[in-house]
Amino acid sequence: MINRNKKSMKLNLKTDWGKEIFLRLVRQHDVVLEGFRPGVMERLGLGYETLKKENPGLIYCAITGFGYTGPYRDRAGHDLNYLSLAGVLGTTGHRGGPPVIPGVQIADIGGGAMLAALGILAAYIARQETGRGQFIDVSMLDGSFAWLPMPVGKTLSDGEDPKPGDSFLTGRYACYRIYETKDGRYMGLGALEPQFWETFCKLVNREDLVRHQFAEGEKQEYLISEVSKIFKERTRQEWIDFLRNADCCCEPVNSVSEALVDPQLLARDMILQTDHPTEGKLTQIGIPVKFSETPGTIRLAPPNHGEHTQEILKRLGYDDEEISRMEEEEVIE
Repeated sequence: MINRNKKSMKLNLKTDWGKEIFLRLVRQHDVVLEGFRPGVMERLGLGYETLKKENPGLIYCAITGFGYTGPYRDRAGHDLNYLSLAGVLGTTGHRGGPPVIPGVQIADIGGGAMLAALGILAAYIARQETGRGQFIDVSMLDGSFAWLPMPVGKTLSDGEDPKPGDSFLTGRYACYRIYETKDGRYMGLGALEPQFWETFCKLVNREDLVRHQFAEGEKQEYLISEVSKIFKERTRQEWIDFLRNADCCCEPVNSVSEALVDPQLLARDMILQTDHPTEGKLTQIGIPVKFSETPGTIRLAPPNHGEHTQEILKRLGYDDEEISRMEEEEVIE
């Protein structure tokens, strides 16, 4: 799903012919995006300084774990490592428990891919004014750390590290927590604003809890205990039905399969059925950004690795004989 609308070619950049093909592509395109460790493209003879001579308007974006500078620049890493170093995992989990690995790749997607997309678009806008491209250095560690304005703000203001399950938005208060239901499922209560908390308390006939919303210490522990008991009185489906029209910010904790049939996501075209040339019907995540004038479309199915190699080479001006020689010399597959 992450490779739809793309064309794929296999190209051996360690060969002279492979480098020539790559440079020909660079001259015709706006952006190069790569995810090697720092220095790899330079060793191949295809670093930014070389490429911008071929195309001064080129926008070159490198996504790495730790960036092109600093003592960690050459280290290997994964999402877990970046979240660990950035402090994200240090704030994630249940009170008194160990750090918990998030169910999605925050560093890879949020700290890397998303910030790369923003950077590329910003550089493209800048190029419209200056006519020049530029090098964009995206570190997944940097990007992960940038997701911590509230925890960092707290530490800088009071000198204390936020602990898992102990901050405003991680379960410190009864009004903003995840609760187990009678059937072992879960509901997420996000009644942070006083009006939502009051509505919830009235609905469950516990108006006595309203004034203690942000109490501390034993009073808050009592509040959490009482709300936990309340949620154990109904199954998850009973809570969904009970709160269907209530304005108190309480929703079920869906599994992925449940999210795939969620009526709101379906109504927003976030779950799509598309045709794939070899796989038949393919269920895909939809396009999250809705444009009024230029709506996004799915034009190409996700390609097989190297599916469009010959098509791209012919577009670049290579003939069948040259392409056959490239295959023989393992420039392409």
